[in-house]
Amino acid sequence: MRQDKNKKIAVIGNSGSWSTEKLADALENKTGFRCVVDISSVIFDINQKTLFYGDLDLAALDGLAIKKIGPVYSPDMYNRLEMLRFFCSMAIPVFSRPEMIMQAVNRLSCTVNLQIGNIPIPPTVVTEDMDLACKTVHRFKKAVLKPLFTSKARGMLVVEAGDQCRSAIAEFQASGNRTMYIQKMVSIPGRDLGVAFLGGEYIGTYARLKGDSWNTCISSGGRYERYEPDPAIIGLGHRAQALFNLDFTCVDVVETEQGAMVFEVSAFGGFRGLYQACGIDAADMYANYILNNLKYRS
Repeated sequence: MRQDKNKKIAVIGNSGSWSTEKLADALENKTGFRCVVDISSVIFDINQKTLFYGDLDLAALDGLAIKKIGPVYSPDMYNRLEMLRFFCSMAIPVFSRPEMIMQAVNRLSCTVNLQIGNIPIPPTVVTEDMDLACKTVHRFKKAVLKPLFTSKARGMLVVEAGDQCRSAIAEFQASGNRTMYIQKMVSIPGRDLGVAFLGGEYIGTYARLKGDSWNTCISSGGRYERYEPDPAIIGLGHRAQALFNLDFTCVDVVETEQGAMVFEVSAFGGFRGLYQACGIDAADMYANYILNNLKYRS
């Protein structure tokens, strides 16, 4: 076990969250220092160039590890990440860098990056126009409407072509989704995959198997299972994650009749799936990675 007893690394995350606590525990085991920071309770004094969490001056630490930016995805995440982006200008190491996370947490930004990188994704249309949204759903036959800021399928809506299409779309848009992200519902073999990378290097893959819901989320009844992908899927995941330059990431891949496609590149997911399905302690690996790369990040 690596020991760096003179280092102080705080974890930006949700107190009580499994993955946040796992990373905080791993860093404490190696350094003797433990701190979980709720970023919503940080005060950023721009003129003084300070960020305080209670009495703790974050600038006095050796680094920060971003595991979560809030209990749910929301536009507030951008504001929190901007504060941390300024923190980087003070030469304090942050894992992953906030500007890289910004590209992943917004579904539209993530999709644009994947398209620029020629990464295959399910057919997708983005529009604010109701008529065009209805035409898109009728063309797709069945679609999933996805909020731009969401995780674990929260707020997603499955819509089929038919008489109820317009009213369902109108309700989705009125619930705070002015910009409508419409993705064709693709046929999947009862699972999708989490292909994980640390420092750009492949470390493992787990499958999420569907329960009774339309999606594979564990919160919707899905379950994790070990999975050994073929090299083509690992290669696809590697190309996708390279577009974001995140220190730890998990690429959500789905195997379709048209070939493997990417749903998204996650800035936060992967710890629990790797641990429960593969026996891989990603938190311990990430803690070692952070300590090994502190001097190169500042």
